[in-house]
Amino acid sequence: MSGRSFFIDRAIGETRGVVTLDGRPERLLIAREGGDPMLAVGARGVARVRKVDRALATAFLELAGGATAVLGLKPEGERLTEGQAVEIEIRSEPRHLKSANARFIGPAEGAPRLIEAAPGIEAELRALAKDGKLVEGFGAREAADEAEAEALEIVHPLPGGGSIAIEETRALIAIDVDVGERAGSDSKRVTRAANLAALSSGARLLRLKGLGGLVVFDLAGRGHDGAAILAAARAAFGPDNPGVAISPISRFGTMELTVPRRRRPVLELLRGERGGVSALTAGLRLLRMMEREGRASPGARLLATCNPAVAQAVKPYEAVLADKLGGRFEIIGKEGFPTDRLEVTAR
Repeated sequence: MSGRSFFIDRAIGETRGVVTLDGRPERLLIAREGGDPMLAVGARGVARVRKVDRALATAFLELAGGATAVLGLKPEGERLTEGQAVEIEIRSEPRHLKSANARFIGPAEGAPRLIEAAPGIEAELRALAKDGKLVEGFGAREAADEAEAEALEIVHPLPGGGSIAIEETRALIAIDVDVGERAGSDSKRVTRAANLAALSSGARLLRLKGLGGLVVFDLAGRGHDGAAILAAARAAFGPDNPGVAISPISRFGTMELTVPRRRRPVLELLRGERGGVSALTAGLRLLRMMEREGRASPGARLLATCNPAVAQAVKPYEAVLADKLGGRFEIIGKEGFPTDRLEVTAR
């Protein structure tokens, strides 16, 4: 894990964990208050079999709190029946229009319930860091803010010039490689270098965004060095194993691969239904801004102005903010403010 650093930011309403690779954000883990602990990857609990579809080799489960999960049946088939209680472990978290995926542990008794919570963000980071230092405080908040901002971008610059655009569809993740104004007199070498950089950066950014499934790289240029690009892809996506599968470059200049999905994509937590940041994401940012301004201006009264939906989203956390700052603040929702427009002034 050389070149990696680890950060944890404990803020009002959420805890964020960050892994950086050579100074760039590689992973962003977010745990928000009020989340369902039974849906976290690694959680173990008892579920009720709601339906068994032998044709699909799938059992549909009801979890504690009414959430759902799917359980893939082995070829020989666990002899499950509807209404049966089973012990399961969450293997991958739910995502847009998809239920969580579970692993069968064995028969159980009683109502659906949580048996063992998933490891928390700090435990995950410490397992990754091994004997490395876990950074907290202001440096961690900076790292988490930077990771969050980069995760939300679509177009990302490549080291040495050029860029990649990462876009989601219902079926796959498309990554377009653009050489741009990358310097060099030999166009073939320039294109090759851009493609190799795109694989390295693309792998890091997919981990950062929490994206997986079918991924298609639309490589720049033609006449690719297939062996070199395949080797680079294997190295870049090595941290995502087990479960990565990579195909040779097609005659259309694309490379397809599959990357395991385990966590709910970070983008689903950060974005609203219309694609921009959600009111809650903006609200948690606003609280951090107010904390920062409160430390910079001790004794001053703080006025925060934001979209009304953002003001509503932060109401449950105002008491916690008051414990940190005292009652010297006011949050005003103003019609016409975009969700991501946040203003904090000290008076």
